[in-house]
Amino acid sequence: MHIVRSRRTWLLAGVTAVALALTSGTAFAGRGDGRAQGSNPAETSGTRSGKYLSSVVRFSGNTVSSGDTGTQKVLPVGDWSPPACWYEPRTAQEFSKYVEDNYNDTINTPGQHSYAKALVGQFRNRYKDGKYKNYNLDKADEGSWWVAVRDEDRWMEPEAQVCDRDPFWVETGATPDVPNAVTPQVLAELAYNRIQLPSTEVALAPEAVTKVNLPTWAWLDKARFKEVSVTAALNVGGLNIQATTTAKPVSLRLEPGTPDAETYPASSECTINDDGSIGEPYGKGKADQNPPCGIRYLRSSGDGTFNLQATVTWEITWTGTGNPNPTQLPNGTFGNEQKVTVQEIQSVNR
Repeated sequence: MHIVRSRRTWLLAGVTAVALALTSGTAFAGRGDGRAQGSNPAETSGTRSGKYLSSVVRFSGNTVSSGDTGTQKVLPVGDWSPPACWYEPRTAQEFSKYVEDNYNDTINTPGQHSYAKALVGQFRNRYKDGKYKNYNLDKADEGSWWVAVRDEDRWMEPEAQVCDRDPFWVETGATPDVPNAVTPQVLAELAYNRIQLPSTEVALAPEAVTKVNLPTWAWLDKARFKEVSVTAALNVGGLNIQATTTAKPVSLRLEPGTPDAETYPASSECTINDDGSIGEPYGKGKADQNPPCGIRYLRSSGDGTFNLQATVTWEITWTGTGNPNPTQLPNGTFGNEQKVTVQEIQSVNR
């Protein structure tokens, strides 16, 4: 079981975001897990003081085999995508420490722009001495602060800008009246974005080089293409929820890379077998049979190759807090190209 914290950045919305941008030229380039963009991966260690904080959503799962580098995120079918931003709670103590640390960093940074100092000061005063008294620390057992979190890989997208509300107080047990307030379903959708799938390189017979009008058998190993899942959990500010998102392979689509080809079956969709495999390996005695999953090229690739596109469709469901039965999320796909050489069958005239 591999457990990591979300590599997501908590950015204060509104005027504070502007102040942070003025405070540091790399405020948005930093990663919530404590490393700069482009550096080597590092395990996250939790929340941080300073310009940003990590999301406290935790992800766990067995999405890939140890040492398997041929993986890729599942791509949703259609226009749907997981949330690019959301709101999640912080205790009064966590929130006050964050604001105070950020204020002190900004004020004490040599050469800091006076505008940035003013904005951060205004924000601090609002929660310390203004509308809210001392960050509601005297009400710490009655509620929590909810803050905007943006997906660090998508923070420039328009979808990541909709969570623009400044931190707000929510009493324990109440439901925040904002879009994308974290719920079990939101966690499930965030877990969707964490699912890693194995590379889709189908086994072929003949392998790599085939002949015109010769059926080419295609199949996927059942041991490699099996269910994978990711669990997202959040336990902070009186909120303790979790969701598990599961991807199950259901079919393989073959696109030959040329219109001068036929697929088996004609629909190009090879469904998954009862044992979890897709297609059937070529074996002795099958020379006169058509493959249950495969291709027959009708012309040579000449001096080049055809790009065979193999795409697996994954059925995505989730279960979680208050939702014990699997609930459908949009299907996902992942595929890649394989180069296939098709040669003319040579005949010998005597």
